[in-house]
Amino acid sequence: MKIQSTPTLRRMPTYLHRLYTLRNNGAEWVTCADLAIYMSLSHIVVRKDMAMTGLAGNRRYGFRVADLIEAILRFIGWDQKLSATLVGAGSLGSALLGFSEFYDYNLRIESVFDCNPKKIGTQIHNFNIYDINNIKDIFKESPPDIAIICVPSTEAQKVADLLIKLGVKYFWNFANVCLQVPEGVIVQREVIPGGLAVLSAKIKKHRSGEEIDDEI
Repeated sequence: MKIQSTPTLRRMPTYLHRLYTLRNNGAEWVTCADLAIYMSLSHIVVRKDMAMTGLAGNRRYGFRVADLIEAILRFIGWDQKLSATLVGAGSLGSALLGFSEFYDYNLRIESVFDCNPKKIGTQIHNFNIYDINNIKDIFKESPPDIAIICVPSTEAQKVADLLIKLGVKYFWNFANVCLQVPEGVIVQREVIPGGLAVLSAKIKKHRSGEEIDDEI
């Protein structure tokens, strides 16, 4: 299966956020022009993004909001629930635990682990924090779909190796390190400075009077 363009995929959650707001406000229809204005994108970029979902719009009214939500969820793969564990309940991990919109995207964090005795046995955003030393017993029969790695970079590979042995195949890695994994294991690495790099590049272009590409 061909992976769709990364910029398109990264825009989809923002489209969804807007569509959920429209639905909650009772709106039935939305046009590409409406989404383009909200996203500060060109109409053609939004139209191409919507075409990727396979949903045919109405020439006069655009798309039914409810239908477009479902089409985007299917396109991304968020129409099916995914279970997750989060390892590393520090500042970043705690912030992710407080992000309630994961439920809108069918991601369910079902367990949280840490090695800090001061955190083990406590709760963060109503999540119980378990001892990483007990992870083998907890995941012995049913590992989660995804592991969210929020540990220091020096510990990330060791944690990933352990989880792979327990049957985890998909990783969302927030540690500043490239994980080495066997074939058949998928890692999505999030690099926070990468977002800053994109912003800085846009600032540089804006200050020099250059056009900023919608695809960035």
